[in-house]
Amino acid sequence: MARIKRFLKRILKALWWIAWRFAVLSVVLVLLFRYVNPPTTLLQIMEGTEHKGDWKPLGEISYNMPLAVIASEDQRFPEHWGFDTEAIAAAIEYNKTHDRKLGASTISQQTAKNVFLWPSRSWLRKGLEVWFTMWIELLWSKERIMEVYLNVIEMGPQCFGVDGAANYYFKKSPEKLSRSQCALIAAALPSPRKSNPGKPSAYLSKRSGQIQRQMRLLGGKNYLPWEASEKKLKAQ
Repeated sequence: MARIKRFLKRILKALWWIAWRFAVLSVVLVLLFRYVNPPTTLLQIMEGTEHKGDWKPLGEISYNMPLAVIASEDQRFPEHWGFDTEAIAAAIEYNKTHDRKLGASTISQQTAKNVFLWPSRSWLRKGLEVWFTMWIELLWSKERIMEVYLNVIEMGPQCFGVDGAANYYFKKSPEKLSRSQCALIAAALPSPRKSNPGKPSAYLSKRSGQIQRQMRLLGGKNYLPWEASEKKLKAQ
């Protein structure tokens, strides 16, 4: 019995050693990426990046692009602390009676998953996603979260980031994307490998129209959580 206790004590000590160092390393990495752009992601390595563009700061991306993904993916993005509790509660109730499950991941959660983790649906990955989401919300601004999101998110087969999508689908820079083009890209995000914003299906066009209506409502309130130029918005 004493030998077993010593063995368990060693195991717990080893686990504590691993957990403590992982926690420190992960926070350091989150802090680093507040200032340094992530060079790649695990998903990009796994899938290939045939249509990956250059990194673009928000100032070189159409104002309509972050507005489109907020309208489509996470309308409480400016307000929540990384997790949309109302959306989570609604998804839980919906999933009780539907076979096709509804998700409630925020833009912050998607950024954490894409930058720091791997694509899977395991509880381990979900738990780590919660951990990294809390830290990016604490250490990054909303502007930085959006900038990283738009530069790492998958937007088509082997197509990552808004610069890659703008060039691949519309043959233009992300700064020149129109409101409707931004809405089409945002509409494709739930199924980027099955959708083509450059040649939209009837469903994608309909979804894009819905997103544009939400953009007009949100844009009218100057909805982005950082200072934006109304003049620039009207010009686009």
